Amino acid sequence: MNEKKAAAKAQIIRCICEGNSIQATARLCDCAINTVVKLVLEVGNACADWHSDNVKDLDSLLVQVDEIWSFVGCKEKNVTADKKAEGQGDCWTWTAIDSDSKLMITWNVELRDDSTCRDFIDDPAFRLKNRVQLSSDGLGLYNNAVKIAFGPNVDYGQVVKTYGEDFAAQKRYSPAICTNVKTKAITGDPMDSLISTSHVERQNLNIRMGCRRYTRLTNAFSKKLTNHVATFSLYATFYNFCRPHQTLTKESGDAGKRYPTTPAMKAGLADHVWSFEEMIETVLGN
Repeated sequence: MNEKKAAAKAQIIRCICEGNSIQATARLCDCAINTVVKLVLEVGNACADWHSDNVKDLDSLLVQVDEIWSFVGCKEKNVTADKKAEGQGDCWTWTAIDSDSKLMITWNVELRDDSTCRDFIDDPAFRLKNRVQLSSDGLGLYNNAVKIAFGPNVDYGQVVKTYGEDFAAQKRYSPAICTNVKTKAITGDPMDSLISTSHVERQNLNIRMGCRRYTRLTNAFSKKLTNHVATFSLYATFYNFCRPHQTLTKESGDAGKRYPTTPAMKAGLADHVWSFEEMIETVLGN
C-alpha cells in the first residue's frame, strides 16, 4: 500500500483502539462510517487469524483467566428469538493473560456456557509449552474444562469471592460489596500466594477503557456480533504489540535509563514497539 493510504488506515485503527466509537472515528478521520466498519472488519479478522498462527510455544508460568460481560444489539432481557438467532443479547469475552509479561494469550467472544468455556481453555493449553499455574474465579464451568484441556499438567487454583449487598447504594450502578475472599486448590499443587485474578481483572478495565463497545451506559455498543468479535481481536493485537505497558520496562543503554515495552516484547514475540502501520501490514500480509 502507498504511504498516504497506509497512514490513513493507521489513523482509523488508532482511533478505534484508543477508545473512540465508529462515528467519532469517522469524524476525526474525515471518512465515511462504512469505511471505518469495513476496515475494522478486515483488519480485526486478520488479527485473529494472525494471532492464531503466530502466538504459540509461550514460556508463560503464571496464567490468569476471566470473563467480561457486554452485549450485542440489546441486553438479554430485551432479546427476541429472532434477534437471539442473529447473535444479539448478552455476550461474554473470555480472556487469558500471562501474569508476568501481561500478554493476552487468547480470547473467545461468545456465551457463558460449558461449550464456550471448553473451547476457550483448550486454546491456551495448546499455546503454552510449560506446566503453568492457572488461576480463575469461582465459576464452576472451569473445573471440568481445565481437567480435560490440561490433564495433570497444570496447577490450578480458584479465587472465590462472597458478595453482600449495600442497601444504601444506588442499586442500578453500584456493584455488590465483596465481603470475603478465599483461595482454593482445584488441580495439582498451586502455590496459594500465587492464586490470583488481579491482573486479568485489571485487564478488564483496560478493555472497557480502550474498546468503546465495552464501555458501560453508552450507545456505542455493537449492533452485530461479527463486528464485536473483529473489534476485540483488533484491540487485543494492539494491546499485545503496539501499546507500551508502564509496568514493563527495558534498559535502553543510555545511562541505565529504562523505557516501557509491550507485552509481546516481554514475551519474546517482538523486539520493538509496533507502529499501527506495521501492525496492519503484518496481519494483512502486505
